Amino acid sequence: MNTLAWLDDESPLPPPDNALPDGLLAAGGNLSIKRLTEAYSMGIFPWFNEGDPVLWWSPDPRMVLTCADFKASHSLQKKLRQLARREQYADARIQIKMNTAFDEVIKACAGPRTTQHGTWITPAIQSAYIAWHAAGHVHSIETWVDGQLMGGLYGVSLGRFFFGESMFSHSSDASKLALAYLVGFLIKNQVRHIDCQQQTSHLASMGARAISRDRFLNYVEQALQQAAPVWGNGQLFQSGALASDGSKTP
Repeated sequence: MNTLAWLDDESPLPPPDNALPDGLLAAGGNLSIKRLTEAYSMGIFPWFNEGDPVLWWSPDPRMVLTCADFKASHSLQKKLRQLARREQYADARIQIKMNTAFDEVIKACAGPRTTQHGTWITPAIQSAYIAWHAAGHVHSIETWVDGQLMGGLYGVSLGRFFFGESMFSHSSDASKLALAYLVGFLIKNQVRHIDCQQQTSHLASMGARAISRDRFLNYVEQALQQAAPVWGNGQLFQSGALASDGSKTP
């Protein structure tokens, strides 16, 4: 019978299949870049409330979006077509950008929501992932409307795998637009999967599916054997091209 492992700052994380039935694997330790890199490389992520010790999770099954299976609703497809016609123009009302406002994105993701009390994106989590972003492994995709940040998401990039963390939206479909552009960038860079962590009907409606932990870890292991994409900052096009990489049009 598996038992919860308690960690100090130097203890290695236990194997993922040691997790309890609800996916909880270990408690304690810190949120250093070294620890976070170790965890994500093993398919493990932190999730805990403020005031609690760090809790480390490896759920089974695991929600994963295969990029090629991403499904946009009819209304979202219409918006994407409209964006595609205008995205190369400097005066486009809606622009999708990468890594231009990471701190603002993670703080917005931590903001209050009508569907839940409190947030797991605690000040400690924010500080840790802002530092990891500065080190080049955590990235944001942002939806800007009339020069205002209205939605977006952030996540971790290791090898050719993207671990989605959280999304926010202050206008209709703003986070979904960011996700659609992220998928385009990942496909362009041969990244096949996005880890969605928890099962939700919202993610399922966009093509995410629950898979076994073993299958998920196999995907991660294979992806970590390949170099990560080159991320940058600037305007992102639906084709997956980034304006800062010299692309003037999609």
